[in-house]
Amino acid sequence: MLRIAGRKGLDFTTRADLPLSKWVGKPQPCRGMATLKSISLRLKSTRNMQKITQSMKMVSAGKFARAERDLRGSRPFGEGAQAFYEKAEVAAPEDAKNMLFIAMSSDRGLCGGIHSSVAKNIKSQLQNSKNASDAKIICVGDKLRGQLYRLFGNNILLTCKELGRLPPQFGDAAKIAAAVLDTGFEFDAGGIIYNNLQTVSAAPKLTVYDSLDADIIQCYLEYSLVAQLYYTMKENACSEQSARMTAMDNASKNAGDMIGKLELQFNRTRQAAITRELIEIISGASAI
Repeated sequence: MLRIAGRKGLDFTTRADLPLSKWVGKPQPCRGMATLKSISLRLKSTRNMQKITQSMKMVSAGKFARAERDLRGSRPFGEGAQAFYEKAEVAAPEDAKNMLFIAMSSDRGLCGGIHSSVAKNIKSQLQNSKNASDAKIICVGDKLRGQLYRLFGNNILLTCKELGRLPPQFGDAAKIAAAVLDTGFEFDAGGIIYNNLQTVSAAPKLTVYDSLDADIIQCYLEYSLVAQLYYTMKENACSEQSARMTAMDNASKNAGDMIGKLELQFNRTRQAAITRELIEIISGASAI
């Protein structure tokens, strides 16, 4: 032990004080040198993942066909409700302060950018709005709530869960509409943000007007809200299955590419191991 004079408590250990085992180099695993066992495990897990994605693609294809048939039957509800407001030339007031966004998603993932596209649309509108603090969001589906909660948690008025397990029905839309009306939030203009088979779009604005009898207008407003919710839920469900089918197809193709690369790496590693063993055998025989 070597102690430096004049400095208390400062000790330095020389090589002579350390045991020999401390200085003997130990082989360290190299990340680039994959063994046959590790490659085999990766191949097995990737093949299993490919089977899962292919199965999910087949399931989504069956659900998409049914959702597309249901969408044809529900489309007149949404188109009829929208056509009424278009012919009545109803428009949202320019100075609308209280905005209500009804955002369509579901509780299930693995469907590409279905949920994030709706969240991105709402974030863009709120960030560009002067009255973002007065706007409220109703999340139809828990996936969307998770994406909006961090930045706009105070704007979320209501969240509807347990969606996506079964095809949406008209009764489900009626329950959501009743929950929206029971919140007591008075809004000047509103919109439904949902996915169709191509892009994210917003339904026409819902505003109250007094060109007809107030009771008739109120009844029709409630019914048209249910009709539009029913249509957009069907449209969103169909889009979700289509996106999930595409996402699983891409995942299966990527898994296939990875399997090909791993098989090539496995064969090269095995060939190198065989060559190395042959060289060792030949070298040993020559030495004898």
